[in-house]
Amino acid sequence: MSAADLLDEEKAADPGRAAPRIAVIDYGMGNRRSVEKALAHVGARATITGDRDALLHADGLVLPGVGAFPRAMANLTELGLGPVLVARLAAGTPMLGICLGMQLLFDSSTELGGAAGLGLLAGEVGPLDARGAKLPHIGWNRVETQRPDALIDGLAQDPAFYHVHSFVARPSDRADVLAHCEYGERFVSAVARPPLYGVQFHPEKSSSNGLALLANFARLCADRARSPSLA
Repeated sequence: MSAADLLDEEKAADPGRAAPRIAVIDYGMGNRRSVEKALAHVGARATITGDRDALLHADGLVLPGVGAFPRAMANLTELGLGPVLVARLAAGTPMLGICLGMQLLFDSSTELGGAAGLGLLAGEVGPLDARGAKLPHIGWNRVETQRPDALIDGLAQDPAFYHVHSFVARPSDRADVLAHCEYGERFVSAVARPPLYGVQFHPEKSSSNGLALLANFARLCADRARSPSLA
């Protein structure tokens, strides 16, 4: 049974139970609408928003991203969203970074002269060494999971996901690595330090595997919503 089916089953068993409220962070970059639709498909109440009050009351946060790291950080800073994300994570709110959004979780990037990141995970973002292959890396690639985690629960071994990127995160702590992928070099494709998660690929573009991963994240958010004592 998929995580989405489990969410439906749990809601059927408890009709009064609300779907998790997940905020897709709007800072002007990323496939926000696609992510919102995918989350809604798996049973979440997803909203695209940059409103700080809405972010403070969400059961979970998704940080999407497409584009350049320095511009993304400038946008987050201008909107004053960095401290909000730090505070929500400190309070135990599940957070998922997607593609550039995963990279922003780290200390810094060398892209376009370099910029500081959110610093939620230790490490630096740098160019993907494709070893002669075409960049950006675009397409479906199998992802080698390193350990069990609720984010990938129920997925087949080495599932395929859709990637579009030219830069990769290099975590300082190996314990943060959840999955690897290979395109030229072997790079980190997913990280997890619950309640913080990041994926270099696009789950919203990754068919059934992507929906299963987003359903797992929604379930983590639902579990969080049922535990107000942790807030």
